[in-house]
Amino acid sequence: MNAQVEPLDDAEIEDRLIDLPGWTVDSERLNRSYRFDRHFQAAAMVIHIAQIQEELGHHADLTLGYNQLTVAVNTHSIGGRITHLDFGLARRIEEIAAGHGAR
Repeated sequence: MNAQVEPLDDAEIEDRLIDLPGWTVDSERLNRSYRFDRHFQAAAMVIHIAQIQEELGHHADLTLGYNQLTVAVNTHSIGGRITHLDFGLARRIEEIAAGHGAR
């Protein structure tokens, strides 16, 4: 993880959230829940997110339910604060969500 990563302040976080409908901040984490028609769609999205996370070297907590996937992310290396890395991962997740049938 890059030593230059700095936490975003509240105003920066709010500005960036405008571009990520459905994402919220709770307990110093970016959060989003997706719903699916079938479990397989949710599970496939988990695998796709895992591939993106490996590419970026930045990982979220993923909670898979029957037809729901919840994503929660912050940057552990700076004490669990929200950084540009978290927003980068969230944007990449949003880019693939519709293709998996997420809503």
